Amino acid sequence: MKLLLSLLPLLTLVSAEQLRFATSANQPIHSFSTFDRVLNHQSNARLADLKGQADEFVTLEHRDFPSHSVRIKETTGWCDPDVSSFTGYLDVGNQKNLFFYFFESRHKPETDPLVMWINGGPGCSSSMGMFMELGPCSVVDQGHGNLTTKPNPHSWNNKANVFFLDEPIGVGFSYAEHGQIVGRAEQAAIDVQAFISIFIETFKEFQDRPLHLSGESYGGRYLPVFAAAIYDGNKALIKVGSKPINLKSILIGNGLTDTYSMVRGYYQHSCTNLSGVGPILNVFQCQAMAAAIPRCEKMLKDECLDRADPLGCGNAMSFCAEVVSGPFFSAERNPYDISKSCTIDELSEFLCYPETQKIAKYLDQPWVRQKIGANPDLGKFQSCSPAVGSAFHAAGDITGKTWYYVASLLEHDIDVLIYVGKLDWICNFLGNAIWTNNLEWSGQEAYAAQETRDWHIDDQVAGQVKSLSSEDGRGGLTYMTINGAGHMVPTDKPKEASQMFNNWLEKKSM
Repeated sequence: MKLLLSLLPLLTLVSAEQLRFATSANQPIHSFSTFDRVLNHQSNARLADLKGQADEFVTLEHRDFPSHSVRIKETTGWCDPDVSSFTGYLDVGNQKNLFFYFFESRHKPETDPLVMWINGGPGCSSSMGMFMELGPCSVVDQGHGNLTTKPNPHSWNNKANVFFLDEPIGVGFSYAEHGQIVGRAEQAAIDVQAFISIFIETFKEFQDRPLHLSGESYGGRYLPVFAAAIYDGNKALIKVGSKPINLKSILIGNGLTDTYSMVRGYYQHSCTNLSGVGPILNVFQCQAMAAAIPRCEKMLKDECLDRADPLGCGNAMSFCAEVVSGPFFSAERNPYDISKSCTIDELSEFLCYPETQKIAKYLDQPWVRQKIGANPDLGKFQSCSPAVGSAFHAAGDITGKTWYYVASLLEHDIDVLIYVGKLDWICNFLGNAIWTNNLEWSGQEAYAAQETRDWHIDDQVAGQVKSLSSEDGRGGLTYMTINGAGHMVPTDKPKEASQMFNNWLEKKSM
């Protein structure tokens, strides 16, 4: 799922417990069968040409990415029996390997847009988003340990060709031969940009399609950086005579884009009724938290934002964890949906969601691993990787000034959707409202002047929306909330999430 394994170390308690949830580390040995054939950017290939390639991988290569190649195989009939589907790896040299799933659209695969989905963490597998939220199928237990899948009628591939990427290296079925992992979003962006470029350049039917990058949680940090890498990479593609990637927008669900803004949201979520659930904490706890918030914010600004001092920032986050997250977790509420209870043991065992265990067991079945071509030497499937989370923490990636990327993308005519379930505490709607309202860009004043209004599903209020449309080469910014949803909007409100997604792709008003 796109659960924050760590607001590291701001949410120290969450980190420690979730790390304990993880199973053994992956230490694979590359032992795949030989590749059947090789395609490159000059091939007149189509995805349909891969039909019948269920047992062997086809390798895709590109002149502009000599260190990268993509292995892909057909998995049609699995998960979504009504569409063509594929799985594979992006290989970086002979060392690093990123896993992906791809599902064609149920509507018009030959013309519908291309959408990427990633989970957060940092270090959580997109398999969680695929099976728990917006993918073509979910895992069901038929009894006696017999796990299978059933179709998801609200899947986002109803109107789009969707791929789910396990990134960065070390997440889900992605792995490195010798355990190499990255610790910053900017490093991970290099491989993501290469994968998308190779895929689109090889299968030219996607060259002119709109591309939308979507995700949640730590995706609020990932996606703006990945989009920037793709946008800037277009210059190099044009220079060598290749078509640029038609990047149109990013969609961030319950994202962590600005840690600093989220702190005040934690207080408001815990000590007011702005979410519709609460207050959660008692009067004395709220008084103590309110008194400590200004010091916490000042320390974060001074040490993490202005000085970018690792030691000082670590101390600031430790202090904030004590005064902000400590009281909340003592109340034993689900940090991803404050309307529900969740004990520390439940948080540590299955992240408050037993479905994560069921998905892991399903993906550990040998026949599933063989069907999707996952490396057979990988250990037990991990929903979230503690090693990746620790690497990003050590690098200080969580304090990256990601809003600068968002502002620049808007200036370069890339639309941005920020959607937030109102019951989420960990990446809450209040903190996301703060940074979007304070974002410095050429449309700031016009965005501030827009009214916040209700949006509806079946004549029922589904949430609130504030939006500034794109114009004159400038992208549009939309912020919207979803009532009754927590961290995983498509899980809690699948119909509303699907309608929101389809309207966004079609540029319809919410």
